[in-house]
Amino acid sequence: MPNILVKIPANTFDGDARAALARRITEAAAQAEQIPEDPRRRATIWVMVEEVPVASWWCGGADVTTQVVPCLVVAYVPAGVLDADARARFVQRMHEALAQALPAADARRMVTSVMVHDVADGTWGVNGTLWVLPDFARAAGYAHLQHLVA
Repeated sequence: MPNILVKIPANTFDGDARAALARRITEAAAQAEQIPEDPRRRATIWVMVEEVPVASWWCGGADVTTQVVPCLVVAYVPAGVLDADARARFVQRMHEALAQALPAADARRMVTSVMVHDVADGTWGVNGTLWVLPDFARAAGYAHLQHLVA
């Protein structure tokens, strides 16, 4: 049940590519978090894509957007969902999702910065209520955490 904020350079992904990007990011998160294919469970994965003006991207103090497509991903996940291996898969699959969604005509190299933040148990509010890990396991259907659901 992650909230995933993605910043991309403006005008890099057209409407179809943005939709493909959102689908690929959703699938990548679901695989890493072991969320089943049930649409009700997948609806717990929120992806927000924000375009940033190209003139706002600086890497090492230089505008590198003519050579690379820099993308920033910040993901918030309930603490306890991802172990070290799943976290590594999450980061790898986020990069792959962005790279695969890049329009074929764009010859630039994809570069990503992905940060995964664990939200401490009992500090994530959902619809006006603070949730703990069993609540998330129930809603998202995490395959590896169903033992927490009573």
